[in-house]
Amino acid sequence: MSDREMLELAAKAAGFQNYTIRGDTVYVKTGTARVDSGYYWNPLTDDGDALRLAVRLKITPHIDGNLTDAESPKSFCTEPHFDDPYAATRRAIVRAAAEIGRNMA
Repeated sequence: MSDREMLELAAKAAGFQNYTIRGDTVYVKTGTARVDSGYYWNPLTDDGDALRLAVRLKITPHIDGNLTDAESPKSFCTEPHFDDPYAATRRAIVRAAAEIGRNMA
């Protein structure tokens, strides 16, 4: 699955109702009532976005050696660290969220 597909499914799982995909980033629209009518969301690259996604979907990362597991009541994913355990942890969270989004009706 591509990063773009993962982000779209994760956005669906997170409950975003109004978003567009721009390249490999999700643009979440917050409406026209605010001066800032939206924000960019990418939990693959942003630690804060990844943590908020994990909390929202009850995804728990487990770091063990050179792997990160991301587990929720509805999904489980494992990601190897390679050279960046932080990126691996974000990716594991997004993959778990994407699985939740894929299984939504």
